[in-house]
Amino acid sequence: MSGFAQDQWYVAAYTQEVGTELLARTVCGEPIVFYRKSTGEVIGLFDRCAHRRYPLSEGHLSDDQLVCGYHGFTYDGTGVCTYVPGQKRVPRTARVISYPVAELDSFVWVWIGDPANADVTTIPRAPWMDHENWTTVSGMEPLDARYGLLIDNLLDLSHETYLHGGYIGTPEVAETPTTTEVDEAASVVYVSRRMTDVECPSFYARSTGITGRIDRWQDIEYHAPCLYLLHSRIAPTGVAPGADGDDSGAAHAEIVYAVTPSTETTTMDFWGVARDFARDDVSVSEFLFSNNREVVMQDVVALNLLEKVIATEPDGYQELSINIDTGGLAGRRMLQRLTEGVAPIPVPTA
Repeated sequence: MSGFAQDQWYVAAYTQEVGTELLARTVCGEPIVFYRKSTGEVIGLFDRCAHRRYPLSEGHLSDDQLVCGYHGFTYDGTGVCTYVPGQKRVPRTARVISYPVAELDSFVWVWIGDPANADVTTIPRAPWMDHENWTTVSGMEPLDARYGLLIDNLLDLSHETYLHGGYIGTPEVAETPTTTEVDEAASVVYVSRRMTDVECPSFYARSTGITGRIDRWQDIEYHAPCLYLLHSRIAPTGVAPGADGDDSGAAHAEIVYAVTPSTETTTMDFWGVARDFARDDVSVSEFLFSNNREVVMQDVVALNLLEKVIATEPDGYQELSINIDTGGLAGRRMLQRLTEGVAPIPVPTA
């Protein structure tokens, strides 16, 4: 699969990353410079000066306007050039693209596609990331691999048993079948794995304090193309949610990945772990951050290697797929459909 899905929202940064210092990011092959105006508004502009293509991210801000560091061409937040050196008249074509930007759930989202189609209400949500009732640790790791490989990885968690043994992986993850559902209209893939009376991996044993065997749920929502949510429930074996919906006997972690393609073979892997347990325990936060980052880096190393292998393979190489790949294959088909510009299937009305 080549190219990127257009007319889509992608995560470009965490909100705390964007300030009055210029931040350069490449999203779907497009160089973009981000900054925050004195009003708090986040601006995203094409990171090339209209004059000689110099990266605007190498310039500086002056009164909320971006000054090119090469010849001083100056742009406002809409991308319109307000000053050029050596003459009073600013050429009408002296402007750069201004991208629709939104801040939600600790993320800075940028719209890639026709600005007229940007609708912030279509951004998939991850409210736990900055909710007052949840405690979150997060980070971002770059991959030297295409983003589809990370989507494959996240939609098939059986690899936890082998790649992440001793962290989040136990034998039961690979042994337990999954169920997969696809909502074509909403571009969402659901993959669920429910494990009963299984080993508690150290990631959860050390953070929750639960000892002994557990019932463990992994319920995935992949909102193509960018956002992946893993609703994780961990409880002592036999502790089920109450009939009234009360599930206070369990611990819950919301694992969030924003998977943003940078170029055809590089990716930004934004990750977060939000929890409803041990919320004020700094040592638990430190443990989850370091442990989850190690898990992420294990994926990074594996996928970077896989990208190198793929680059040496002839076109048309045939992979072998089995039952565990159902979710990943559904994700691939959905990305292919979005990349080819096929509109979502309309929801039938009564």
